[in-house]
Amino acid sequence: MIGIIADTHDNLKAIHQAVDFFNQKNVDLVIHAGDLIAPFTVNEFSRLKTNFLAVFGNNDGERDGLKKAYQNLCFLEDFKEINIENKRFGIIHGTNESIVDALTKSGKYDVIIRGHTHKLNIKEGETLVINPGEACGYVTGEKTLVLLDSETLNHEVVKL
Repeated sequence: MIGIIADTHDNLKAIHQAVDFFNQKNVDLVIHAGDLIAPFTVNEFSRLKTNFLAVFGNNDGERDGLKKAYQNLCFLEDFKEINIENKRFGIIHGTNESIVDALTKSGKYDVIIRGHTHKLNIKEGETLVINPGEACGYVTGEKTLVLLDSETLNHEVVKL
């Protein structure tokens, strides 16, 4: 099981809730699709009892500070490709919609994980595109994340 989160925007209470939830669910991996914002958020994500993977978002301005703070937890970059259960994942924040569309249509990925819009959106097709919405709750008023079964690609939306 994979936990998917995005757009936490320094909301430490929401991050704390999400980490507690992921730990309770015993997820195998947590993927963050960008906009961690400040290096101090590492203190909450360090409580995860599983592997953590994240990409930069457009509001992650303090990149050097984030890289240093997160160096023992994950390597931050703009885009990641990973393989899980013989499925290919592309992970991007999604600031540029044409890039997200090109990745989705490329046929190279089974799953694209993205953030940026703060809107929960799951598109099923040849490539499953998951935007878990915002964990911070600042724009929509809802704090959401997604659980994904990496074998079956069944998914569940969770409201914090």
